[in-house]
Amino acid sequence: MKYQFFTCDVFTDVRFGGNPLAVLPNADGLSSQQMQQIAREFNYSETTFVFPGHGEFTRKVRIFTPTQEVPFAGHPNIGTAFILASTGELGDQTDVLFDEISGPVPIAIYRVDSNIGCELKAPQSLVIGDTLAIELVASALSLTPDDIAIATHAPLVASVGLPFVLVEVKNRSVLQKARAYLPAMEQIHADGIMPDMLVYVRSTGEFDIHARMFAPLDGVPEDPATGSANCALAALLSHYQPAVDGDFSWRISQGVEMNRPSVLDARTAKKAAVVTDVWIAGTCKMVSEGTIDV
Repeated sequence: MKYQFFTCDVFTDVRFGGNPLAVLPNADGLSSQQMQQIAREFNYSETTFVFPGHGEFTRKVRIFTPTQEVPFAGHPNIGTAFILASTGELGDQTDVLFDEISGPVPIAIYRVDSNIGCELKAPQSLVIGDTLAIELVASALSLTPDDIAIATHAPLVASVGLPFVLVEVKNRSVLQKARAYLPAMEQIHADGIMPDMLVYVRSTGEFDIHARMFAPLDGVPEDPATGSANCALAALLSHYQPAVDGDFSWRISQGVEMNRPSVLDARTAKKAAVVTDVWIAGTCKMVSEGTIDV
């Protein structure tokens, strides 16, 4: 049977930038095994499969990396909403609600000049998990312990629907020289933590943050734009803000070292010292369409 697919680049306003995504907008009839095989065939960081919605939900969306299904991810949601809007699947709807393993994911669709942008709200509140040894994290990134910044937080696990190890480094040159070192990554995994690592440095000027994300044990050597990880980062940075209440925002650059520059706009709300909401937004570009035989 033939299934239609579309591909787009997410968190960019130019084709062949950002993070590529494959979307099957009408995936009824596919088994979990078939979806995993298709995701492996595209071999993007994620592929999404869209099913009819029910009740309050506009659609049900399942997200697969080349190796496994994941409960939530950022660029797949942004890109899926973009594809559905661009192909007329949503009619005039500008607010949609996706049903996903992690929970409901609301997405607002908007226009920026000739581009379509989308902003998602993370499905879960911030959860801060285990702290990791600086020496082990530095080794996993081919860095030295002195390269890791710990003034705000040590390397740790954080999640707003999908967990990541968040690591701040001291400067842009450290960020640029980071490389995944598999033996140390595997040691972290053996300790019960998936070493999907968002490495970042704070900045001034056009961008507030420059970031890279390594997930080699998840089939993604490096990711050019990671919405779910940057959602977790924005929530974590809001958590450490001294203000008890406030709205915060960050403009984030990722993918530069891969020659796939991406721009992600994150914002949060904090009330009574609790991060209540976190959003991530960006624009997309259509790339291709076709059919796949299953």
